Amino acid sequence: MTAETDNRTTAVYKVTGMTCGHCEGAVTAELTALAGVSSVKAVAATGEVTVVSAAPLAEEDVRAAVDEAGYELAGRV
Repeated sequence: MTAETDNRTTAVYKVTGMTCGHCEGAVTAELTALAGVSSVKAVAATGEVTVVSAAPLAEEDVRAAVDEAGYELAGRV
């Protein structure tokens, strides 16, 4: 899912392996470090991560950030 709002892009990704608040924080920290990202909301219970950015992100960049946090990107929702 991608939506354009006020020149921002919102994308929802599925991340596997998150089980707690620490997991959410690790994924959020890595994704927030990507250029153009303005907000990240990770929910361990659903495995969904919502990313708001100035422009669409390259999936390989998102995958690398999630990998760095120690989790696996399953794809976009």
